[in-house]
Amino acid sequence: MSSPGQAFELRTMGIECAPLLAELHEAAFHGGEVWSAASFIDLLSMQRTEVVIALIDNIPAGFILSRTVLDETEILTLAVHPYFRRRCVGRSLVQAILPKGQVFLEVAVCNNPAIALYEACGFVKAGLRRGYYRDGSDAHVLVSNAF
Repeated sequence: MSSPGQAFELRTMGIECAPLLAELHEAAFHGGEVWSAASFIDLLSMQRTEVVIALIDNIPAGFILSRTVLDETEILTLAVHPYFRRRCVGRSLVQAILPKGQVFLEVAVCNNPAIALYEACGFVKAGLRRGYYRDGSDAHVLVSNAF
């Protein structure tokens, strides 16, 4: 596979990649709230929803799914395959959508690695959604501070 410092390609994809997204999501969130290919098809069928995939040596390493309405973009999910973590894949995916305007997302309060990633990308806490996830856990609402 690739060395940690190797460059990767970011590619915008469409609905045809839904099975791949489900596979990556399963690997990234194993044991957590995993989305099916049908869920990704439904989301990618919505206007102004897009996915950017990171490829390392043509191997899918991760993706970011977002939806933009006017000048506000919501990160619906970000997933990086465990093998490719700590290689700036997540950071590059987040930075790829920051030019779209103000960006916001929800992240589990216990997901410290994700919170650290978003804070390193300039996000700040803007609120708390109690019982946001199916298991009843809470989520921080984060917003990009570059608006």
